[in-house]
Amino acid sequence: MYTAAPLAPSQNKRSGRSLSWSVALNAVLGLACIAVFARGYDDIASGVTAGSRVQTSAARFTVPGGMAHSLSQAGRRAQSSVFKTRATMEATPSQGTIVDDGTVTLTRFMIEEALKSKTSGQEDMVKLITSVSVACKRIASMVQVAGIMGSTGLAEGGGSVNVQGEEQKKLDVISNDVLKSSLRSSGKLGVIASEEEDNPVVVDELYSGEYVATFDPLDGSSNIDAAISTGTIFGVFKAPEECLVGDSENLSIAEQNCLQATLQPGDNLVAAGYCMYSSSTILVMTTGNGLNGFTLDPTIGEFILTHPNMQIPKRGKIYSMNEANYFDWEPKLQNYIDNLKKGEGQSKTKYSARYIGSMVGDVHRTLLYGGIFAYPADKKNKNGKLRLLYEAAPMSMIFEQAGGKSIIGPGERVLDVQPDQVHQRVPIFIGSPDDVDEVSASLA
Repeated sequence: MYTAAPLAPSQNKRSGRSLSWSVALNAVLGLACIAVFARGYDDIASGVTAGSRVQTSAARFTVPGGMAHSLSQAGRRAQSSVFKTRATMEATPSQGTIVDDGTVTLTRFMIEEALKSKTSGQEDMVKLITSVSVACKRIASMVQVAGIMGSTGLAEGGGSVNVQGEEQKKLDVISNDVLKSSLRSSGKLGVIASEEEDNPVVVDELYSGEYVATFDPLDGSSNIDAAISTGTIFGVFKAPEECLVGDSENLSIAEQNCLQATLQPGDNLVAAGYCMYSSSTILVMTTGNGLNGFTLDPTIGEFILTHPNMQIPKRGKIYSMNEANYFDWEPKLQNYIDNLKKGEGQSKTKYSARYIGSMVGDVHRTLLYGGIFAYPADKKNKNGKLRLLYEAAPMSMIFEQAGGKSIIGPGERVLDVQPDQVHQRVPIFIGSPDDVDEVSASLA
């Protein structure tokens, strides 16, 4: 059997001294680790209880298992922040709250207006305006893809003419059907009058209501093939209380008279507005309590309030009219336009000319920037060209709600005109109050 050789006495002495130093050194290191760990624990506990920040210098501490970790300055800060947040959450119990992000949809706006209003019928307006907005969304969608879907061009390949003597575009007919269907489903309309229809249409008794709607389903449709802005114009009247219409094919004399409920002056309008289909789809409307504008958010399919309490500037620097008819205008109007171009009008400012040929587009710009839009009478159109019920009256209500003015001639408000025909035409001067007053004085 192998036996180890015994150590020499000198080797035993050195081994004993080494062991003693090793034990002493380990004891010192152990005490130091305990001290560091205790200090680190106190710092963390202080961060939880007092919410103070842990010292930013790096510290070493011993964790179970004997592994040494070093907390950097950023790490200590982050840990302290977590403790603070946790302590705050524990100190303040969560409470159920409703957060308003400030987004106001058309539906929310109409409901809130109905709740605030003391006028009867505001609840009906919610349904009516909602039905109009749905129609506008559908028309906007069709306009955007008209070139792709083959919806441009004339209806029936040409030859389809409305009561105005104008050739109808495909989208004229489609938009008209969309609006009629949407308004009928609101259950609040008794009569619907459209620019594209020969006569007012009676809503069947099942859906009949106490309001009358007039509209131009697609204003500026002659521009649709060129992808220029178009729009829908609408107005809403209150029908006479005694007006109840039954089967449209067998109308009594009284029921036929009810169809004349559309022949009301613009002052009787209870709501008016327009939808513009352009780079964005915008709905501008009023129910007699100010004018507000909404922009369609295609991501959620909702109109969002973007232009609250719209007000037109008192004077602008833009005039908008078809100057191709200049030599057919009366001399007083020619002189007025010449003064604007030369800067010799009341404002002594040279005006710029802007004309799209789509009333909604031209009027919307005028509403935002100020100035004047006009379609006056001329040698060819003795009574002007725009329809009173479908275009002139609704737009006039819109502008007056925004602080503007609208006249057919010196001192004659468009809203005062009593129509005697459903498709009656009138001249119009509409825009900033100072500009309309100036043209009125020039034509007097």
